[in-house]
Amino acid sequence: MNILFTCVGRRHYLIEYFQKVKPEGSFIVGADMQSTAPAMAIVDKNYIVPALYDHNYIERLLEICKKEKIGAIISLNDLELPLLSNFKNEFNAIGVQVIVSDKRVIDICFDKWRTIEFATKIGIKTPKTYLNLSSALMGIEKGEINYPLIIKPRWGSGSFGIEIATDMEELNLSYKLLEKKLFRSLLSEVSKKDMENAILIQEKIEGTEYGVDIFNNLRGENLSVYIKEKLAMRAGETDKAVLRNHKAIENICKTISENLCHIGNLDCDIFESNDGYYLLEMNPRFGGGYPFSHKSGANFPAVIYALLHNEEIQSEWFKKDYDKIYSKCDILISVN
Repeated sequence: MNILFTCVGRRHYLIEYFQKVKPEGSFIVGADMQSTAPAMAIVDKNYIVPALYDHNYIERLLEICKKEKIGAIISLNDLELPLLSNFKNEFNAIGVQVIVSDKRVIDICFDKWRTIEFATKIGIKTPKTYLNLSSALMGIEKGEINYPLIIKPRWGSGSFGIEIATDMEELNLSYKLLEKKLFRSLLSEVSKKDMENAILIQEKIEGTEYGVDIFNNLRGENLSVYIKEKLAMRAGETDKAVLRNHKAIENICKTISENLCHIGNLDCDIFESNDGYYLLEMNPRFGGGYPFSHKSGANFPAVIYALLHNEEIQSEWFKKDYDKIYSKCDILISVN
């Protein structure tokens, strides 16, 4: 079972986890538009591919799959998930399983407004949110929401464009700046379908932030939940964290899983505040916080190989070593 990782980028650690558990005789292929992407240095074979929105992108992936006898594809990029989800049939036709959730799931997660609608429907709190600047200003005038406020793209990836406004001047400046940034970024492709409502204004929740990995099998059934308290952040990713045994959040995660029915990993952000628990975001892929789950006992790569081969899942792949703090650090690797 050869696996193709697309948009491998900086996820060197994730490829390393898969390398350690891959079955004998199989290999891992990486694809990226940059030959110097760090993760390209650790795959068994690598391919340079066009940009995501290039009209030849999917055709190039299909060529790689045929040439390398690929059995499954895993994407590591938010922007690519809708694309792969739309072309699942083309990959299935040549025997490739795309480990990406269906279009409904991708739309709910990628569109932060739809995330809010989904959470509200299943009884989970979310921060008070406005679809555009005018409605937010009206909410401020009515006393429905107060500073500080979060400004962020409706269709976002990572920490791109997220700003905090502490007064009216900052709100207006941040909103106008984000409009310009969106227009110049890769997010313009998806944002242009509703540019009038492409920026969200949201109340800032105070409390303890948790990053959660909700892992489902390939039928959308939950296998396990890993809850990590975030102790430090850097460049939009968890930098220091500790696995916690938190039953209230675990129950929320199982509710999300049962209603969303995603496949593989779902990376979520949840806040614990004085008045309850708030869902901030859902990303249906391996997130930057997965290494903390892995170091704390999880082995999702081993589970994925077992699922692909219809083999029994081992309980040791879902161990949980609570209350040990882990921190990321930089390493240098050759990318020649």
